[in-house]
Amino acid sequence: MSRNRKVARPFILALLLCLPLVGQAVERVTLEHDGLTLVGHLQSVADPAEGVILMLHGTLAHGRMETMATVQDLLADHGLNSLSVNLSYGIDAREGMFECDRPITHGVHDHFRELDAWMGWLQSEGFGPVSLLGHSRGGNQLTRYAQEWVSDDIRTLVLVAPSTHEPERAAENYEARSEMPLVARLDQARELLRMDQQETMLEDVRFLYCESLDVSPRAFLGYYDPAEGHDTPTVLAGIEVPTLVVIGSEDDVVPDLPERMTALEDADSVSTTTIDGAGHFFRDFFADDVASVVADFVAEH
Repeated sequence: MSRNRKVARPFILALLLCLPLVGQAVERVTLEHDGLTLVGHLQSVADPAEGVILMLHGTLAHGRMETMATVQDLLADHGLNSLSVNLSYGIDAREGMFECDRPITHGVHDHFRELDAWMGWLQSEGFGPVSLLGHSRGGNQLTRYAQEWVSDDIRTLVLVAPSTHEPERAAENYEARSEMPLVARLDQARELLRMDQQETMLEDVRFLYCESLDVSPRAFLGYYDPAEGHDTPTVLAGIEVPTLVVIGSEDDVVPDLPERMTALEDADSVSTTTIDGAGHFFRDFFADDVASVVADFVAEH
């Protein structure tokens, strides 16, 4: 039997060499912006003129986290170009998950500027109509970006489990986790900006998933100021870009999303689809469902 295995090895190796490698089309690309190197991952599998999907990850994540990487690879199987980017959070050439090990200086509007830089890069590389796809908080941020910055230039908007926001609940959660009222931190940040001390950091504060971090006042306000923009269903009201919201029936991160979306049932530009059994991260075969509905939606527009 051992001799048979030895004979089989060259044949198996030759077969493997002939098979396409999963993800082999992914190309790491960089862009210089505002003194930082931004990092993205490009899957170019079709004529750039046919269009591209610009993808954005969720809170403190990155463009090749499991959810994003799997969906991006599956979109390539559908013949769709895509660019999945990493927000920098003020860190040069940032890769991987943010580890809560350094200060945060970039807020939401800095993210919009980075997205705009990537939009310019895609145009310079000859890519045609741009669709936007965001997961979780990335869905909210892309919705705001589309509404406030580039609505006329967007082909479609796809939001996978986009974040919702309720100010009172957010304040209660913050105080429970930090033993500091959110309003007190907001007042500190606003006072620093009023005094033109935007470079002075709020020290050792809770920020998103990080228990203790130094954060610039502008970045803190960008994420915690109780503005309507943090709530995706609210931002979607009146949007003109064709939009698809993908909901996981077992999502326990944004469990109120299905109910919140009912208020937009009559919105001409917004449609929803629910993937039965999927959680917030659409793991395993649920990612196939996401890629399929995305491909169909983009093809329709």
